[in-house]
Amino acid sequence: MAKIGKDKYIFGTVKVGDRGQIVIPKEARELFKINPRDTLLVAGDINKGLAITKVEGIKGYILKILSAPEEDKSSDDQEIPEVPEDESQKESHK
Repeated sequence: MAKIGKDKYIFGTVKVGDRGQIVIPKEARELFKINPRDTLLVAGDINKGLAITKVEGIKGYILKILSAPEEDKSSDDQEIPEVPEDESQKESHK
């Protein structure tokens, strides 16, 4: 693991197996508290690449998007609202 900046790391490389699986490096799993049977979200941007995050880390944000009125969800250039962490998220960061 190489620290490349404040709160930024490179954990190494991984190979994609025949079934499309990867192994998340141990250091990354420990730092981000990723455990067996955790649910992860895989998101992508054609220009920036892939991102993997724990689902509970963004639960509040997803709920905010899904509960927004239909006209608010249609604009691609709207500003993303800040969503406060709920109590369960605060516990998982300790």
